[in-house]
Amino acid sequence: MRRAALPILAAAAVGGCTSTPTLYHWGSYENLVYARYAAPGKLAPEMEIEQLEKDRQQALAAQRRMPPGWHAHLGTLYFQIGKADQASQEFLREKAEFPESAVFVDRLLANLAQPQGAPPRDSAPEGTLPGSAP
Repeated sequence: MRRAALPILAAAAVGGCTSTPTLYHWGSYENLVYARYAAPGKLAPEMEIEQLEKDRQQALAAQRRMPPGWHAHLGTLYFQIGKADQASQEFLREKAEFPESAVFVDRLLANLAQPQGAPPRDSAPEGTLPGSAP
């Protein structure tokens, strides 16, 4: 009797491990980030945005969340194509869903408010450290 139960228990243990759903819907996010760093400039921001928006729709249909960094990445892409309002919305979503990113996202939002071509608020004149006298 014991020998008959052993294969059943083993199959149940292995089968139970493979059906665990993940917390986030990753979609193509990891592949897009990899492609962006492996071949800079090869992938147009518009193409990335289109794919990420498809991933968002799939996540909504599956009632799953997007992973950490996803909204910030999408916001950066929107900023690159000149859609600052949508970029701001995505940055705020990142901050709301992942409060631990607040310092980073606040810096992104502050830089987003800067006029184009202006140095970031936290930058210092060349040759000096932030907070030191020039």
